[in-house]
Formats: sequence, structure tokens, C-alpha cells
Amino acid sequence: MDVRGATLKLLAARAPGATICPSEVARNLAKTVAPDAAGDWREFMPVVHAAVDALVDAGTVRLSWKGRQMAVRAGPYRIARND
Repeated sequence: MDVRGATLKLLAARAPGATICPSEVARNLAKTVAPDAAGDWREFMPVVHAAVDALVDAGTVRLSWKGRQMAVRAGPYRIARND
């Protein structure tokens, strides 16, 4: 399961500057891994958070919440490409 790739794929489908919610990544993974159990997307959130942390550390993505930049993931957040 390539969670980083799934995150970047969703971002690539969005307009520059647009953000995605980590739950969108988890829902996408749930549909891919277990199409019949897509309602269980929450179980994917820990791996999504870990992948996002790695992407932030690599400088590939940036985080924000309500328009404010976040240095690290804490509480609710949105993900954007770091173009």
C-alpha cells in the first residue's frame, strides 16, 4: 500500500494551491484495499498520518488549518503540494 503515492496522486488531481483532507486519502485507500468495506476508512488514518509526516519532512507537502500554515501535524489539518 503506497500511502505517500496515494496522497500525491490526490493532490495532483487538484488545482495548484488546493488542499485535501487526510480523510480523503484514507477513504481512497479503503476503497482500493477493501472495496466492500469502504466504511472502515478510519482504520487507515494512522498510516495516512505517518505518510503525511514523512512527506512534510521531505518538503514535498505543507500543512495548514483554516488558512494558517502548520510546521507539524497537530489536530485537524489540510494537505497541499509544496510547489
